[in-house]
Parts: sequence; C-alpha cells; structure tokens
Amino acid sequence: MTMKKQKVLAVASQGGHLIQLLRLKPVFDQFDTSYVSNQYRDGMGKDFTKVIDANGDEKVKLVILLAQMAWIMVTKRPDVVISSGAAPGFFAVMLGKLIGAKTIWIDSIANAEELSLSGKKAGTFADLWLTQWPNLVQPTGPDFRGRVL
Repeated sequence: MTMKKQKVLAVASQGGHLIQLLRLKPVFDQFDTSYVSNQYRDGMGKDFTKVIDANGDEKVKLVILLAQMAWIMVTKRPDVVISSGAAPGFFAVMLGKLIGAKTIWIDSIANAEELSLSGKKAGTFADLWLTQWPNLVQPTGPDFRGRVL
C-alpha cells in the first residue's frame, strides 16, 4: 500500500518573495505541491493559482485577496502551508492554521534589520516561524535555521 503524499500549499507575493520560495522547490517536489502567487514563474507547474496583488494600503484589494485565499484553502485542503511573504502568504498562514494545516513562515532575506509587517503578524499563526537573519531571533520567535539564497 502506498502512502498518500502530503498536500503542500506554497504561497508568496511576486518578486523576491517568490524567488526565495521557489529555491525550496526541490523539497516541494517530494510532495503534492500547489503554488499561489500574483505572478507565475517557470517551474511552478500546472497546479498554480493566481491571486490579486494587494498590500496594506489597498483595503478593498485585501478583502478580495482574503476571499481568494479562503476559497483556495477550502478547495485545496492543504496539510502544510508555507510562505515567504507578503500579504497572500499572511492570509494563507492564518487561514491554514484555522483549517488545521501545519504552517510555516519564512521571513524574507531582505528584512535584515527588522521583521516584515506581514512576518510579525504571521508569526502568531505559524507553527514554524523563521527569519533568515540570526540577529532577529527573539525568545518568542522567530527562529533562525539558515538562509534561502
């Protein structure tokens, strides 16, 4: 009898967040991985869902993004949610936690002096909360386990 592969939902905003997340693709390839972003990049495969681009200054777009991420969670039912930021990843980690998925947040390597706003918020929902800078480690999180370069 073969074991069913875990469903992983990998979520990131376009640009550097997405590039960093895709550096983990060799690991993701071991699982049934779906990708969510506001930009498609080579290597993501067919299981890709595009979401609206939104940030904290665009409240209406954030509501639309939240609804999109909620629909994705209900239809995909991931076992694990992993994100490197920003807004889509925050909603994915928050909603993933609510449906019982294991959640992982990796704050962007660009945040060397302080955690990102979405990273600070996502930390309360993440089962594993990581920074890529050892100087940002705090007793309550995040942890440092290396960098995704």
